[in-house]
Amino acid sequence: MSEPLLTVADSLKDRARAALGSRNLILVGLMGAGKSAVGRIVASQLGIPFIDSDHEIERVSRMTIPELFAAYGEDEFRALETRVMKRLLKGGPRVVSTGGGAFINERTRRHIIKGGVSVWLKADLDVLWERVNKRDNRPLLKTENPKQTLEGLMNARYPIYAQADLTVLSRDVRKEIMADEVLKAVIEAQKEKAAS
Repeated sequence: MSEPLLTVADSLKDRARAALGSRNLILVGLMGAGKSAVGRIVASQLGIPFIDSDHEIERVSRMTIPELFAAYGEDEFRALETRVMKRLLKGGPRVVSTGGGAFINERTRRHIIKGGVSVWLKADLDVLWERVNKRDNRPLLKTENPKQTLEGLMNARYPIYAQADLTVLSRDVRKEIMADEVLKAVIEAQKEKAAS
């Protein structure tokens, strides 16, 4: 009896799962890059848990992110975010999507770098703006010119996001395509590491 043929999708998932091993896969990038949407699909494909760090912060604080910013300010929010990320990354493997500012905070970034494989979902301004301008739940965009604010965040944060282990271009395609590209990036990185 012959072996059943693996589909390309199955082999991609299996190879990515093997490449990841027991490490966490942590998605970083600006708001609107697709970290949560793509992260859920990647976790499902890999058969490992998905955690949205912003949802976890809201769960433990019993407040929404906008409420936390309003009540305590950004510095206190970032301190809470660091504590939550440190706890989330102790176990693994899992896929973790982070808030847009998590990787920017030096202490949180150290936990992310130590806690697994970081993947920057990099998107251009128009893609991000198209995704974020429909919602009113972005505290950092509550400004007179939110698109300009978003561009300023890109200019300030992109050099820091570039420190992530891997970069995948987030663009206007189906989330499943983006998820496959994340899996391929994990596999390629493992191949390069093994070859060096």
